[in-house]
Amino acid sequence: MGAIYDSLVKPILFRMDPEEAHEHGVDALAWLGRAGPLCRILEALNRLDPAVHRPVKAFGLEFPNAVGLAAGFDKNARAWPAAAALGFGHVEIGTVTALPQPGNPQPRLFRYPEQKAVINRMGFNNEGSEAVAARLASQPAVGRRRIPLGVNLGKSKVTPNEEATQDYLTSFGRLADHADYVVVNVSSPNTPGLRALQDEKPLRELLGALSAANRARGDGRRPLLLKIAPDLSWPQIDAALGVIAEFALDGIIATNTTLARPGPFADVGQTGGLSGAPLLRRSTQIVSYISRRTEGRLPIIAAGGITDEAGAGEKLDAGATLVQVYTGMIYEGPFFPARLARACAERQRQAINW
Repeated sequence: MGAIYDSLVKPILFRMDPEEAHEHGVDALAWLGRAGPLCRILEALNRLDPAVHRPVKAFGLEFPNAVGLAAGFDKNARAWPAAAALGFGHVEIGTVTALPQPGNPQPRLFRYPEQKAVINRMGFNNEGSEAVAARLASQPAVGRRRIPLGVNLGKSKVTPNEEATQDYLTSFGRLADHADYVVVNVSSPNTPGLRALQDEKPLRELLGALSAANRARGDGRRPLLLKIAPDLSWPQIDAALGVIAEFALDGIIATNTTLARPGPFADVGQTGGLSGAPLLRRSTQIVSYISRRTEGRLPIIAAGGITDEAGAGEKLDAGATLVQVYTGMIYEGPFFPARLARACAERQRQAINW
């Protein structure tokens, strides 16, 4: 099936503007989600046999496989109900901000096929947490889904950092009921000043407030995770891990896109976050570092640079519990998640039997 994508679909999509191709992909998956019988058939074909491959358990949730769709693809919760049909074991929507916003001026998405990479400066373009919450309210609810749904929260561009905590709390209050887990995204490079929230003092204020709001939900508490940038130094990561431990967060996502421009990207003039294969080594180093520093006690969702089975295996070997892909699917196609999930499940099965 991958050959069909490479020979027929990919050439058409790659002749389009990257953002136009992205929107066609979201539209196609949203259509599949409405085509119930076809969606269920594809899901059955791509589902792993639980008698052979054990589900993955992390932060109180059960995942049918280790592979998830990263935030950034389905920003407005339009397409996620069909993600299981492609073989995903979880899906993360967003990033969602308290206020609706158009994002940065176009063009803002750039492909680099030879390197299997993308640079984006989208800028959290989304309909806002109120509209996304309304859409989620009409879709399968928590406890009635085929795979877990994460909701990724960011800061509205017009909100100054001094008011960021309330901005996140607003979105959390609107969306937590609809999430299986919630991600605090302070690591996108495309919202001015956002990454400063990764510094220890503002991060403590933000995560402290969100943790308190989460605890106040009682039985409705949701697993809360932090997503960090690959450009942090080791002491900065240590500080973030200290805050995570202080407020007993449930996990971490490592990593977002990078501002680094390695190798052939040194002379690329486009600003924004680089994702795809060039990010693989750095993101894996960070996953390994976090796993060692926390002695494997903190669940890690690894994202960054996974374009084949070996890349996913590298992340699992480094200490990740789950992995996420997005850029890899641009180059490998819609059958990539199922292929990756089988490879990860077999790797995990062999490790258990060993």
